[in-house]
Amino acid sequence: MPIIDVDRFAAEGFAKVEAVVPREVGDAARALLWERIGLSPDDPSGWRQPVVWTSDLTGEGPFGQIAWSERLGEALDLVAGPGGWLPRGSLGNMPVRFPRVAPADDRGWHIDANTPRADGSWGVSGRPHTLLLLVLLSDVGEHDAPTRVRAGSHRDVAALLGEEVLDPMAAGPLVDAASAHRPQVTATGVPGDAYLLHPFTVHAAQEHLGAEPRFMSQAPVMLAGPLAPGGPSVLSRAVA
Repeated sequence: MPIIDVDRFAAEGFAKVEAVVPREVGDAARALLWERIGLSPDDPSGWRQPVVWTSDLTGEGPFGQIAWSERLGEALDLVAGPGGWLPRGSLGNMPVRFPRVAPADDRGWHIDANTPRADGSWGVSGRPHTLLLLVLLSDVGEHDAPTRVRAGSHRDVAALLGEEVLDPMAAGPLVDAASAHRPQVTATGVPGDAYLLHPFTVHAAQEHLGAEPRFMSQAPVMLAGPLAPGGPSVLSRAVA
């Protein structure tokens, strides 16, 4: 059985990749993150902010095991094509979301920056250079602030964007309005599960209504070249 259903990815704009590493690797990554943010899973009195940001920039220990996972690489080959993506070596940024506190004002529908500008900044355009990788590092159920995803929204955004590189904040309301009719699904799972999102797939954070903090990495995976209509990859076919 294939790791992911590429026809479903083309239709919905995302795919869950179960167990890119064993659960214990995800658990080990989460233990390191607790140390980095200086908080404890056993002391909720310290959980005072709705979101604490941390990162993996080096691929240390369990982070590298996830980034270099053979199963993850096979899934990326399926959507971007062999040689169509560049290995990251690390997991990038990680928003840790906490329960029992007022939510952060960061829950708008959007797509991530996907196109580099000449000045080194990033925007969004219809010729993206990235796709989005989410990796779950804790148990994430429906009440644990799973990322919300609008299934099929990549096709709405493909029809909206062109060559012009837009500011991501300005593009947010545009992609929100264009995709508002799409059904919503959530990125739930267990430590070691991952999600691949098409660069045009509209998604959003949400308030944590559960009991335990949610740990997840979110990072762009660079494509070997800008995504173009009519290309051979599933990414291109998804918006043909």
